[in-house]
Amino acid sequence: MDRHDKEIIPRDILPVVIIGNGPSGICLSYLLSGYTPYLSPEASHPNPLLNSKLREQPHLSLLEQDLEYLCEGLEGRSSNPVAVLFDSLLLPDSDFGLDHTSPLAWRYEPERAVPHLVLGKGPPGGAWHAMEGSMLTLSLANWMELPGLKLKDWMREKRRNVRNDRATPAEIASYYQHYVSQMSLEQNFACGTTVTSVSRQPGGDREGAPPPCWRVTGLQRREGEELGDGSAVSEEVPFSMLAHNVVLATGTHDIPARLGVEGESLPYVCHSFWELEAAISRGELDKSSDPVLVVGAGLTAADAVLAAHHLNTPVYHAFRRSVNDPGLIFNQLPKLLYPEYHKIHQMMTQQQYQPDPPPQDHAQNLHDPSSSSSLPPLSSSSPSSYPGYLSFPRYRVVAFRPDRKCVLESDSGQRTVVQISKALVLIGAHPNLSFLGDDNGRTLGVYPEEPITCRRNPIEVDPFTNKVVAADGPGMYAMGPLVGENFVRFLKGGALAIASDLAKSLREGGGGDLTADGFVDRKEVCGLHS
Repeated sequence: MDRHDKEIIPRDILPVVIIGNGPSGICLSYLLSGYTPYLSPEASHPNPLLNSKLREQPHLSLLEQDLEYLCEGLEGRSSNPVAVLFDSLLLPDSDFGLDHTSPLAWRYEPERAVPHLVLGKGPPGGAWHAMEGSMLTLSLANWMELPGLKLKDWMREKRRNVRNDRATPAEIASYYQHYVSQMSLEQNFACGTTVTSVSRQPGGDREGAPPPCWRVTGLQRREGEELGDGSAVSEEVPFSMLAHNVVLATGTHDIPARLGVEGESLPYVCHSFWELEAAISRGELDKSSDPVLVVGAGLTAADAVLAAHHLNTPVYHAFRRSVNDPGLIFNQLPKLLYPEYHKIHQMMTQQQYQPDPPPQDHAQNLHDPSSSSSLPPLSSSSPSSYPGYLSFPRYRVVAFRPDRKCVLESDSGQRTVVQISKALVLIGAHPNLSFLGDDNGRTLGVYPEEPITCRRNPIEVDPFTNKVVAADGPGMYAMGPLVGENFVRFLKGGALAIASDLAKSLREGGGGDLTADGFVDRKEVCGLHS
């Protein structure tokens, strides 16, 4: 079955449409397909309070239990309580590097399945497929796996040695794509689709008119007529469908965030890690290059520092936070499981720029010998713990100049000019929510006047159902990075919250028709023709 060429022909109101086919959408599809978590009769949880609560009604599935009650008293690395709960049940005490067996037992109960459709621009896995060219590796740590398929087991089948518990982003993307096939979820996925509008559809007054629901419109890419050379011409076909419930699961990696400073559009200023990789592959950077300036203090910025450092290319690293700021991602990661990021944090801490008192009316210049307080060029052979690296904590970029000089300013107002070969501005990204209107979904954020971002301004949702607080009507949910969950281990909690709320609506007879009744043919309705 070709998941990239499925014709969408809705014949009725779909119970659920999920926009985004990354790990968030995949996990929710798994739960909506009848895969149901229960407390295993033989198992126990290392948290005695949670274990006691789970034992109160062991005959009920997790989808039928009071999630708010189960969440009480739990603490973890996420601000979303259901994310902490589900993570604790799937990977007990994983923050301590322990490998406790999950107390959950999964049963396939097809009678619980809620018909749904997952829309995505590319193959299942979402943004992970955009990372396929990466030479860097990520810690497995079970954190990126989805329920029912152990990542390590899958990796062992793919290659003989799972060395140092590592996997490339390409392998992670392949795992997610394989997961959809392994769990027989393909019939729920329509790839090659771009959503262009989601709007509230008022109910009609006439008899037989649909009730209030959501209208989802967009374009579906389909392979057209085959040419003489064997290639095919693809075409984009409009589609429109109605849904009782819409889930926003697009992620936040669509539009790189910008500094908004002078010179940011100069050709040596980049806004994605992959532009650095392209420059490396072209041989533009080596140990003799002027330093690369990395702006930002997230994991992608750390990856860029690692990549440049691996080539012995000197690195300047500027970021707004203090190295001890608890909000800094490195202060939230277990050192044991992420040694490479711990190393970056050490570099940030131990190799800080220490400015001399600045000459009056002049910015310090790290490379200009005419400056009375100039510093020697940054060298990969300099006598230090981490040669070729210098951090600028609590600094911001003021301007990029055409001569490849960058003006940095400390939070005390002291300015420094650095000579660089390339700048990488890696300060996060904004989601493309243009299908929600001209404001790109801003009105749904915690701060409605600001753009939606994962860390600073996520979509505001109910913490136990993931319903969007400021939606135009009932039945809109959001999950994953859109609600502040940047780690796969925690976005699974959003899937549990949404699946639980939909199951509750089904039990109470609300939330629209969430059963398969009234569908002419499920494959036909969702356009899932093989």
